[in-house]
Amino acid sequence: MKYKLLVLDVDGTLLNSQRELTKRTVATLRKVQSIGIKVALASGRPTYGILPIAKALDLGNHDGFIISYNGAQVVSARTGEVLFERSIDPQMIPYLEKKAQKTGMTMAYYDGDEVISTDIQNEHIVDEAKMNGMKLRQVEQLSIAIEDRPTEVMLVCDDEEELAGLNDHMQRHLNGVMDTIHSNPYMLEIVGYQVGKSYAMSALVQKMGISLDEVIAIGDGGADINMIQMAGTGIAMGNATENVRRCADFSTLDNDHDGAALAIEKAIVAEVQTTVIPIDALNAQSKDTLMGNLGIQYTFASPERIEATMPVDTRNRQPFGILHGGATLALAETVAGLGSMVACKPDETVVGMQVSGNHVSSAHEGDTVRAVCTPVHLGRSSHVWNVDVFTSTGKLVSSVRVINAVMKKRG
Repeated sequence: MKYKLLVLDVDGTLLNSQRELTKRTVATLRKVQSIGIKVALASGRPTYGILPIAKALDLGNHDGFIISYNGAQVVSARTGEVLFERSIDPQMIPYLEKKAQKTGMTMAYYDGDEVISTDIQNEHIVDEAKMNGMKLRQVEQLSIAIEDRPTEVMLVCDDEEELAGLNDHMQRHLNGVMDTIHSNPYMLEIVGYQVGKSYAMSALVQKMGISLDEVIAIGDGGADINMIQMAGTGIAMGNATENVRRCADFSTLDNDHDGAALAIEKAIVAEVQTTVIPIDALNAQSKDTLMGNLGIQYTFASPERIEATMPVDTRNRQPFGILHGGATLALAETVAGLGSMVACKPDETVVGMQVSGNHVSSAHEGDTVRAVCTPVHLGRSSHVWNVDVFTSTGKLVSSVRVINAVMKKRG
């Protein structure tokens, strides 16, 4: 496989202009992860603000990563472990505070699920908190409020020219101490020295034990330029700035026309034969079976993973409108059965032995659940499968263990 890691900017790339994930984008990224490619979301957002997006894309179940604060932090989406971090020296906060007070700029920083600011009425600070699903907390001085080493401090101002001038000043006088990122017209982000998405990507590549040639990166803004240049293949969004497009290997459509999904499909999915299993034929053959009656459809099949979907409707819901547990077990046995058939040798067949499930939450009528089946043990006489069933928003509904017996075909 040519690529091992896909790094995606979030705003302006992964999300459309309404800050939404489209169905095509979600499906494409899940497919990419199903064939073994790791996904990292790289954003200027704080880690807390990226977590819901990572969850919707199922990054936790595929050992994906979050690159937050424009590269100041790299976090495992599965465990939450911080794999890489560069923070600001707390002794520099009073200096930044004096600059903000002198110019009348608003100061802010992220702390857990809060945006802490000297002016929580500032429209840009309010929008930042809303975008990331964070709370606001007012303080008089950040130098007093900050208790730990901050990952990023923001200076906010409506005067773009003044902010650009301050950015130039700081880059000249703070070289080797801190870095600045002028990410948008009204915000200057102050980060630790040698912080950027490219630095974080390089650290992640080293930790994964792969080369930069095995990385594909997609972005639209100035903060994405270095990572696009460093990656084996760099792709610019159709809505990217001219500087970004000049640095990329090629461009795709904009973020309101599924540009990222289209680029991934062309660069990765089209070059990988995900399966030789005739999914369409299997679905057609199952029309008049239990599968067809419940609306189960295979969506992906390989020796390492089987996936299927099932709509929650009148065929499989309980009287009060939630998915029936028995239908969930039938879905799990369906994907595990195909998994065993794929894993079997030509002279072997399989029969179900045991199924047990833990139902942890509910799925409601109108939703479509997705089963993800992976092998736990593929022995000579038995196969053990783990099947996790999720809602369309990525919430775990049930975790099911299926055991199939492997037998030699008769005759």
